Amino acid sequence: MKIHSTKTLLLLLALLPFLHGCLLAVAGGAAVGADVVHDRRDTSTVIGDRRIALNASDAINRDRDFVANDNYVKTIVYNGVVLLCGQVRSEDLKQRAQSKVKNLDGVQRVVNELDITDEPQGFWRRREDNAMTARVKTALLDITSLPGFDPLRVNVTVVHGTAFLMGMVNHEEADAVVDIARNVGGIDKVVKVFEYTD
Repeated sequence: MKIHSTKTLLLLLALLPFLHGCLLAVAGGAAVGADVVHDRRDTSTVIGDRRIALNASDAINRDRDFVANDNYVKTIVYNGVVLLCGQVRSEDLKQRAQSKVKNLDGVQRVVNELDITDEPQGFWRRREDNAMTARVKTALLDITSLPGFDPLRVNVTVVHGTAFLMGMVNHEEADAVVDIARNVGGIDKVVKVFEYTD
């Protein structure tokens, strides 16, 4: 009996690294529930937006031209609006990215903010952008003068020093968010992709 328990324990410990993805999937499901508490979208819209984002990324990454030569396309979806941001090497790739996502089920419109450059940003610049995204999100916690404002309702994505802001906000909230974001060190430009509730 004791040998059987030891073998089971050893087997579980050996499988633990492989179960990590399953644990994330379960945690991700819980995260959807937690997100909706702060979100102005309903649960089905939040789930639908995540599905659109996955389908959009998949549609773009299936094209080898996007994967090659350090092209970097990030897809963010909020309330059926697909934001394409990042960097590609040609106007053709920019337009091709848009055509790959605009007819996906659930897409209301596409905002194509892809930059065209000969030298797309590398891995370390993308990590720096991730850190800046976190700094902007943290800075939004300073907005305490607006009754009912929840910074978790604002989606922030920083790409190459540009802060893209999405969410359902009123004009006063939008102005406050933009003012905070543009004053975070390293942010060169702010792009609003808001939906206004007023």
